[in-house]
Amino acid sequence: MLAPTRTAVAAVVAATSVRLSRGFAMKSAPAAAAALDVPFGAWESPLISKAITAGSVGIGSLNLDAAGNLLWLEGRPQEGGRYVLCRYDPGSADKSDRNAVDVTPKDSNVRTRVHEYGGAAVTLGDGGDIFYSDFATQRVVKLAADGSDPTPITPDCEGCRYRFADGFHDADKSRLVMVREDHTNPSPKDVVNEIVSVDANGASVEGDMKVLASGNDFYSNPRLSPDGTKLAYVTWNHPNMPWDASELRVVSLDGENVSADTSSHDLIAGEDGDTSILQPLWHPKTGELFYISDETGYWNIYKQDSDGTKSSVLPMESDFGGASPGWMLGQQGYGFLEDGRLYATNKVDGKSRIIVADVSGPRAKEVEEYGEADGLPMMFGGITSSKDNELYFIGGSPSTPSSVYKWSLETKGEAKQLASSSTLKFSEDVISVPKQVEYPTTLATAFGYYYPPTNGKYKCTTEDAPPLLVKAHGGPTSCTGTSFNAGIQFWTSRGFAVLDVDYGGSTGYGREYRRRLRGSWGVVDVDDVCNGARYLVEQGLADPKRLCIDGGSAGGFTTLGALAFRDTFTAGTSLYGIGDLCMLAGDTHKFESRYLDGLVGEYPKEKALYKERSPIESIDTLSCPILLLQGVEDKVVPPNQAESMHQALLKKGIPTCIKLYEGEQHGFRKAENIEDALDSELAFYGKIYGIDIPHAIDISIDNL
Repeated sequence: MLAPTRTAVAAVVAATSVRLSRGFAMKSAPAAAAALDVPFGAWESPLISKAITAGSVGIGSLNLDAAGNLLWLEGRPQEGGRYVLCRYDPGSADKSDRNAVDVTPKDSNVRTRVHEYGGAAVTLGDGGDIFYSDFATQRVVKLAADGSDPTPITPDCEGCRYRFADGFHDADKSRLVMVREDHTNPSPKDVVNEIVSVDANGASVEGDMKVLASGNDFYSNPRLSPDGTKLAYVTWNHPNMPWDASELRVVSLDGENVSADTSSHDLIAGEDGDTSILQPLWHPKTGELFYISDETGYWNIYKQDSDGTKSSVLPMESDFGGASPGWMLGQQGYGFLEDGRLYATNKVDGKSRIIVADVSGPRAKEVEEYGEADGLPMMFGGITSSKDNELYFIGGSPSTPSSVYKWSLETKGEAKQLASSSTLKFSEDVISVPKQVEYPTTLATAFGYYYPPTNGKYKCTTEDAPPLLVKAHGGPTSCTGTSFNAGIQFWTSRGFAVLDVDYGGSTGYGREYRRRLRGSWGVVDVDDVCNGARYLVEQGLADPKRLCIDGGSAGGFTTLGALAFRDTFTAGTSLYGIGDLCMLAGDTHKFESRYLDGLVGEYPKEKALYKERSPIESIDTLSCPILLLQGVEDKVVPPNQAESMHQALLKKGIPTCIKLYEGEQHGFRKAENIEDALDSELAFYGKIYGIDIPHAIDISIDNL
């Protein structure tokens, strides 16, 4: 239900993994002219939808190759959402200020469909070779360091039968070890996930692939010990998701007849069946096995010593592992420096920090913490390191979009922005800076980020408070963040206030908060978005008659639930959202096919509860306008969800509009569709609330 995209981000722009991530520059505002007195929502903004997508890319998957070159993946909406592997090259002949050159061929799309959300589509070889998943065929392609033509190394199977991700290169045995997803039988219950090895030298036939771990429903993070004798990996079974309960296992690779049966492999952590284990990593010098566990209530970093003793090396009441660990493959929230020290990132009070520590003993020593005051961006993640203790990461702030940065542990100082290609420039006086709010709700308190309407050219003295757009993130086991998000500034620069909610069930606040949705999805999250809106109304920061809500995927379900079961909001937009839980339970992909067991209840045993929580079953209680935006090729939340909801709304006589986007899957990646989705939602609210939106597109609303 989440494209995580994650990487960890707003409904339209974030769902596409698109941020204004290169070369965004703020230009100093000229001498201020008298602000025009214009109603909220009718302000003219330079952040038009075309500006948001033009020259903008999604960035992620930072890594360093064998020669120390910095690589990353770019998602390009102007190229139909194509993903390209790039290399940092400030001396390149490209004059667009990109500071990078393309590594993968111009006709390639570097993206894997394992778990549908993918991640870890690139594997770097020890000798400079690069291996990547080609989206069209789902075959793994080798780009040899000698510059020879790209060569597929996995079998050519009809219908993308095999999908691969999250691998490593075993140079000694000249093979790749990867997660493989077998869609020979495409029914979710029959899709098979395993860890396999493939010859790294040339095209394989099916029989050349050797299964190393099999028997469980899911696998991730296969990692080879420094001496090459042991394989560690994470595994879990339905109905769990990796953030619910998973296991860390290790198998010895010595010998010719190693059993692939997971039950015969050593169980290192997760034996209680109620602990989330993530991101194993071997220490390159000591050979000790590190991993993340939430057994104490937070995702903290643990290790197993050579004698088998396990300890929490950096116990803290904060989560490690990234913004939304478990959704995308290949996430790694910590690593090791050349001298053996550990580096890691986490977030405290809405701000990221880097922690560096000596972990040679059972507890970390000489712990150093670095944050915004040390020259780092306010928010960052996706961190990796070089041999000379330079750290590379993706970071940003409310006024600075996500960018590639370098920061030296040796010299400290201001982090250097490396990737810069966008020519977009906006005045600082149109950028809304959020404030974290904690407000009362059904279960104690909930969290969110409030963005006030901001545009230096305008003011409003004729209205007491602005319209408020509440945003419900996807997942639902995910979170929002405070890096510059054009999909939020699009609204605030026009005179809308925005509340981006981390409702109960969100990550980043510990296990207890994350588990608030157990059996309560469609209740706790709905209460939290509604109570957040009411809280701002009570503070005089939002107009109670113009409260609208949007969300993508699981956030779309929360949106529709809030509109169906509460009377807080007066309009809403669902982006590829869920209206019928019963339909979703029988028509989604393997990764999430049992997700609802924990969020709602076992299906079909709890079918009555599914129907009770489904917005489509409560059309009689719906009375406000709803816009539905949906990708035609979505396999996670199929288009029949939006179509069924639309038909029900039409029949009830409720103002509604549906837009179906060809060629889009879960989340919009094409520039023209991202633009149309933003413009349509703005025009929709303009018509519903009678706001004179400058340059609004024409939108047809049935029953209005």
